[in-house]
Amino acid sequence: MSEHSEAMRVLALLDDSRQSQAALAAAVALADEVSAELVALFIEDLDLLTCAAFPFSREVGASTGLTRPLQIAELEASLARQVQRITRSLDEAVAGRALRHRLQVSRGQVVSEALAEAAPGDVLVLGKAGLSSRWGWSSRLGSTSRRLVLEAPCTVIIWDERHPPVSGPLRTLRGEAPTLPWGESLAEASRNHPLFRGREELAPMAAPELERFLAHARSGALVIGRQTLTRLFAEDPEVLARLPVPVVVVP
Repeated sequence: MSEHSEAMRVLALLDDSRQSQAALAAAVALADEVSAELVALFIEDLDLLTCAAFPFSREVGASTGLTRPLQIAELEASLARQVQRITRSLDEAVAGRALRHRLQVSRGQVVSEALAEAAPGDVLVLGKAGLSSRWGWSSRLGSTSRRLVLEAPCTVIIWDERHPPVSGPLRTLRGEAPTLPWGESLAEASRNHPLFRGREELAPMAAPELERFLAHARSGALVIGRQTLTRLFAEDPEVLARLPVPVVVVP
């Protein structure tokens, strides 16, 4: 294990969605492998609570389309239930593992709170779409995930509920040589790992070509630098959401 992995933490940003559960499973596997502390983050959205204070606020049923007043008391009760469910999910995910872990609950703007917690040596694991995918898979990247993947000071892994933790190659675009926090080099990081194993170098390609190339991939991950991700977003803002493998973004 490298010095980087000894100091790193694995942060899992959680909500009550299926995407979040998939991200938690991946975060547990990664933290367990490199003996890092797992910090499960649940951030109570202050913007939503602020909106509930307005008398004209309404919530729309995702399955019924019906509206009703957005009540602070009901929202607070809902948040408390989410904390309970996330606590159970975390306990189940780490059961049988000698893994340092804790649940950290805070209240604020989700992106700001997550950015304030993340440090350069950490790994932040996110679901692709979060709550927007609760009632079915979405082909769009959630706004929270988009901001964090571009602004976080650390490596960010975007996971997908359709992709169980199955080891496979770490794919990079030719010309990129990223260093991952759980290994001194890509070669070390991809050796005997429960999530990623082996390497595959891809020719540089545009967003549509990359999507077509990876369309049938079912294991491993794509590793790209933030500058490359910014270019891909400029070519296709939703390319990341449609890739069927996890994407590891390094600063």
